[in-house]
Amino acid sequence: MTEVSSLTGRLLVATPALADPNFDRAVVLLLDHDEEGSLGVVLNRPTPVDVGDILEGWAELAGEPGVVFQGGPVSLDSALGVAVIPGGPAGPAAPLGWRRVHGAIGLVDLEAPPELLAKALGSLRIFAGYAGWGPGQLESELGDGAWYVVESEPGDVSSPAPERLWREVLRRQRNELAMVATYPDDPSLN
Repeated sequence: MTEVSSLTGRLLVATPALADPNFDRAVVLLLDHDEEGSLGVVLNRPTPVDVGDILEGWAELAGEPGVVFQGGPVSLDSALGVAVIPGGPAGPAAPLGWRRVHGAIGLVDLEAPPELLAKALGSLRIFAGYAGWGPGQLESELGDGAWYVVESEPGDVSSPAPERLWREVLRRQRNELAMVATYPDDPSLN
C-alpha cells in the first residue's frame, strides 16, 4: 500500500454528486486519517436530543444549539466530544481531559469531570456516532470525486447555524469551489 498523506484536521465537504443519504451536503471533520483508515464527525447534522438528556454534566458547556449532533452512521450509541481550546495548547499545557487533534481542535474525554475543562473550553459539541472508512476506502471515494477536501477553521466545530455550514465552508474557498455553494438543493427544479 502506498503511504497515506494525513488529512487529519481537514474537512471533507460532500460534492453535490455524492449519492449516499448519510452524507448529503455533509461537512465532516476528520479526527484521524492514516494507513489504517479514517474517522470523522459530521458537523452539520443536529438532532432534536438535548445534550442534557444524555450527558447532563456537559450540557452547560455545549455550544448553541445545545443538542447532540449525529456524527455519522457508525456506532450511534457512542458519544464523542469535540472541543476548541482557544490558542490550541499542546503538551503539558493542554488541560486534562482534552487531546489535541489539529490546531485548537481536540477530543474531550467525556468520562472526565466537566469542571476540569470548563474554564479552558472555547466551544464544545457532542456527537452520537461517527463516520468511518477502512484502509484505502476514503482515498477511493476522493478519487471518485465524492468529496472536496478543504482546511478547517475552529469556528466550524461550533457553527451556530449548522444547516448553513455546507454553503459557508464552500463559499469561503478561493477557487471554483466557491461557486458550488450556489448549487441548488434540488437541481430538477432549476
